[in-house]
Amino acid sequence: MAQIINFAHRGASGHCPENTMISFKRALELGATGIETDVQMTKDGHLVLIHDETLKRTAGSAEWVKDVTLEELKSKDAGVWFHEDYRGEKIPTLDELLAWVKPLDIVVNLELKNGLIRYPEIEKKLIAAVRSYELSERVIISSFNHYSLVECKRIAPEIRTGILYMEGLYEPWEYAKRVGADALHAFQYAVVPELVAAAAEHGVAYHPFTVNEPAEMRALIKAGVAGIITDYPERLADLLTTDGG
Repeated sequence: MAQIINFAHRGASGHCPENTMISFKRALELGATGIETDVQMTKDGHLVLIHDETLKRTAGSAEWVKDVTLEELKSKDAGVWFHEDYRGEKIPTLDELLAWVKPLDIVVNLELKNGLIRYPEIEKKLIAAVRSYELSERVIISSFNHYSLVECKRIAPEIRTGILYMEGLYEPWEYAKRVGADALHAFQYAVVPELVAAAAEHGVAYHPFTVNEPAEMRALIKAGVAGIITDYPERLADLLTTDGG
């Protein structure tokens, strides 16, 4: 059986401020074999790693990401909201992450956050960045905006895509094939063993999110998922070591 990918959700976000370089680095120390992060775009066209469309929750100011320049965004503190120990952490650019990932043996799941804000040509910009670091084989692009995933496949058929969804899709592997996706990034409670097995028979992998309880991880491993997205990569790493997953 292929090794299950241990995707650290926004890095080791159970331990560190999410979507920061320290969170990504900590994830590897805790046994992650993949990084999951969120991609948005600044006013001046730079791709940056932040989950919310505004800076309020993680950087303490009310502006929208789309309305600030990279310089303005880099002036914000993205660590102190989590704990005083992380004061001074910054919101990374996609380039910073890709440069760090390049020499490592890990997979990167880049989630396009373009459901609420239609960032112009974000697909083209993201793919250009991935190709410039020669990381096409180690990147998965996911999104709740499935039109965007179709566009990504049109531009870069060599890069894997994963459809994000919350509910129980009927024969989701058939839908995945329709949009050209390689994986199903389903909310964990939309995953049942029969669906995992059927999807695998059709060449479509499951990478459920966000799974933090060991019992739920163990059930998904038994079901045959190809990867798990978690805030606590050490919990999954421990299970994969002790259970041989």
